[in-house]
Amino acid sequence: MVDDGRERDRERWDDGLIARRAAERAAAVPEEKPREVKEEDDALPPLGGSYGAPLRRRLDALHELVGLSRARVESEALAEAGRVLDEAAARQRLSSRHTVIALAGATGSGKSTLFNALAGVPVSETGLRRPTTSAPIALSWSEGAAGLLDRLAVPSRLRRRPLAGGAGDTELQGLVLVDLPDHDSAVTAHRDQVDRVLGLVDAVIWVVDPEKYADAALHERYLRPLAGHAEVTFVVLNQIDRLGAEAADLVLDDLRRLLDEDGVALGEHGEPGATVLALSALTGEGVPELRELVARFVQERTAPERRLAADVDAAAARLRQVYVADGRPGLDERSRDAFTDRLAVAVGAQAAGEAAERVWRRGAIRACGTPWLRLYRWYERMRAHGSTDPHLAAPVEDELTARQRVEQAVRIVADEASRGLPAPWAQAVREAASRGADGLPEALDELTVSLGDPAARPPRPAWWPAAVLAQAVMTLLQIFGALWLVAQIVGVVEPGLLPPVLVMLGGIIGGPLVEWACEGAVKGPARRYGQEAERRLREAAAACGRARVLDPVAAELMRYREVREQYATVVGTRPSAAARVVGGSRPGTRRLGATRAGARGR
Repeated sequence: MVDDGRERDRERWDDGLIARRAAERAAAVPEEKPREVKEEDDALPPLGGSYGAPLRRRLDALHELVGLSRARVESEALAEAGRVLDEAAARQRLSSRHTVIALAGATGSGKSTLFNALAGVPVSETGLRRPTTSAPIALSWSEGAAGLLDRLAVPSRLRRRPLAGGAGDTELQGLVLVDLPDHDSAVTAHRDQVDRVLGLVDAVIWVVDPEKYADAALHERYLRPLAGHAEVTFVVLNQIDRLGAEAADLVLDDLRRLLDEDGVALGEHGEPGATVLALSALTGEGVPELRELVARFVQERTAPERRLAADVDAAAARLRQVYVADGRPGLDERSRDAFTDRLAVAVGAQAAGEAAERVWRRGAIRACGTPWLRLYRWYERMRAHGSTDPHLAAPVEDELTARQRVEQAVRIVADEASRGLPAPWAQAVREAASRGADGLPEALDELTVSLGDPAARPPRPAWWPAAVLAQAVMTLLQIFGALWLVAQIVGVVEPGLLPPVLVMLGGIIGGPLVEWACEGAVKGPARRYGQEAERRLREAAAACGRARVLDPVAAELMRYREVREQYATVVGTRPSAAARVVGGSRPGTRRLGATRAGARGR
């Protein structure tokens, strides 16, 4: 259900039907009647806005990233990303013409006094009793912010409107200012409310005083973790009326130094970052300057998008160790070939090829050899087979078995494929390889059986019968010469030693010559037959290993590459917002502060 809701929200990340109708109405109104266009726009209900294309791409990529990672990454690691997506969808449905700014501070910092000063009327209770503010109080300068306040869970009785009239009210149209309880309140419920609201507002004004501006709770719990949200952050040093001019400068410089150490970028010299200024809410000194800055910030109407972009940055930073690998992980051709070689050794491809080559050569020698030599070799084999000589006994097998070789090959290729990957994806690769290794030795055995033993019945070339016939003729010549010679000895035929001796000698010499010629002629075909047998068995083992191990591993690596690309889009390079430089001095207003370089110089 949550995923479906996110999908619907993501699909609604466009201008929306109502917005398109509003645009059509605006386009239909003649240019000479701009006042009617404004009245028509004011008559429309509060609308949700459309995020800019860069942020929309980042949100879409984050959505895809979460979807692709659910089965690989623990839900705790994806929780922040899911929260950002939910908040993005929820904020988009609400008014884009309003900017929600929270006023946060410690006990006694004077934020409620500043709240009233900005409102121009006492709205938030002030006093010496602590804590004074026990629940968020909202002040809205225009209608249409009810949905935003409902999201913040601000009760209706604590929603206020400033006094009507004045140029300041016009400049602050669209502002929703929320006075929060003290972030260091002794009441746990108050601190919980501060944490909850700070995660939902578009911007925050931190109010500090000369006594607590360096409070570790403020810097370690809020400013440092939210350093990436500097563009939607104001830091106000209040109660400068208690300090002299030089002391106020020193305190403000030290505050800037602390913010710099927290990693909070300061909006100085045209750079985007947090706005830092000093004022006195009690005497009104510096309040008009802050009011002008806030008005300019609100009229830009980019705070929700800036806040959300910073949230995406924070979520991406938390996910970096899950998606960013060291080096270039994956399987190269060398690793694949090495895996194939190990499987070939496991199934005995080379041994099978050599055996096939030996069998073919032995068959040629047997078929084409002399009967007497074949008889002698048979006698030697029989004598060796019946011998009890321990030197002729088969050696004990001390090498790895075929199953161990297969397991070792899978383990090595899994380690090579997962090297450098983040832990979740390395584990996924190893699990994919392990699943493929189950049953792989048995599959290789069945494959070997199905291919048959290449040494069982090697094919015979066409010239073998002619060689056998020639060897038979040589044998017959030996026999005929011997019989002729015996016949001469017994007197059956006329004596003549030379002819039978020559016939018998021709057979005796011709037989080994035929065998030698056949042995030389069979070397090439036997070698090719052995190589072909090795190739077939090697390719079959490689195909089996690829289907069971390499392809699942490659699929996991491809999935990682997809999420890595999505993560790169999520990280992105969001355009820097226009720098919010502190406004120029007004008559009667003292501009305090120094650059970071000046602060360090002090």
